[in-house]
Amino acid sequence: MNEQDDQLICIVNPSAQNGRCLKIWRKLEKQLKTEDVSYIAYFTKEKKHAVELIKKIAEQKRGKSVLIAVVGGDGTLHEVLNGAVKHKNIKVAFLPAGSGNDFSKGFHVSSDAMTALKDLLRIRKREGTHVDIGVIYDQNKVNPHYFINNMGAGFDAEVAQEANHSPFKQVLSLFSLGKLAYVLILLKRLFTYERREIELTIDGKSYHFSKAWFVTISNQPYYGGGMKIAPNASPLDGKLDITVVHHVSRLKLLFVFFTVFSGKHVHIKGVEMFQGRYIHLDSSTRLPVHTDGEAAGVTPLSVTILPRQVRVMTANNQMEKEEVRHC
Repeated sequence: MNEQDDQLICIVNPSAQNGRCLKIWRKLEKQLKTEDVSYIAYFTKEKKHAVELIKKIAEQKRGKSVLIAVVGGDGTLHEVLNGAVKHKNIKVAFLPAGSGNDFSKGFHVSSDAMTALKDLLRIRKREGTHVDIGVIYDQNKVNPHYFINNMGAGFDAEVAQEANHSPFKQVLSLFSLGKLAYVLILLKRLFTYERREIELTIDGKSYHFSKAWFVTISNQPYYGGGMKIAPNASPLDGKLDITVVHHVSRLKLLFVFFTVFSGKHVHIKGVEMFQGRYIHLDSSTRLPVHTDGEAAGVTPLSVTILPRQVRVMTANNQMEKEEVRHC
């Protein structure tokens, strides 16, 4: 790895969208060659490979600024984030080629990979926007796990984990319908999931929820392939937005998910919204946890926000306006 400093480094997940990402990458690569852009591409081979790639690249750069373009989905971006979080010299860009791409919605990046690339090439010399990220710790306060979109515990984590390992999702992804798998698995789990008791402490204040379906903690509004779970969340305000759904029937939960795409679920009784910086989550039985849709252990756990921790590139000036407002 002897890249020049002006070189664009691409981390490509050839398995994203059941292999469609590779086709998208070939088009992007052709555009890079057409515009005579110096680049090098690394292809992930297995889970967490991107984490190791980023660490090696950052160390070789020895503090010099490097731009990493993620070609894949939110899962690939999640791995890159976990590799880059301690390296201030890394700027991260996203060229969406996954099935969900919630990052692109929440961070004002084009959902079309080619458009996102052209935008990136236009702004790649910029400093980028410093954004907040979340971090979770297990009960032993070790093994920090970082997230840039959101994390969740309970029903939504079970749905996310099954969707990630579903052959049905792989088939649907061939037709760009990967999001549909999430919805179908959600409907199946809806009739079998048992609600739990949850204890939540937010900035020192304790809350108890019986018959809770799930808790999500968000750094930006979107999750689950476009659901606007936390409409007011911002990766620039130094806070995390917490959503708890409890004491609603199975039928009413279905209504919650129908309205969550517009963000109107926040007005439904049984949907509680909070904001905070330090959160502790416990439950009557251990609940599965996801971060950015990827499995991340079980409860109990602690969550906090790391303000302005990572630099991201976005051509939409909305992020820059928000950054100025929150400064």
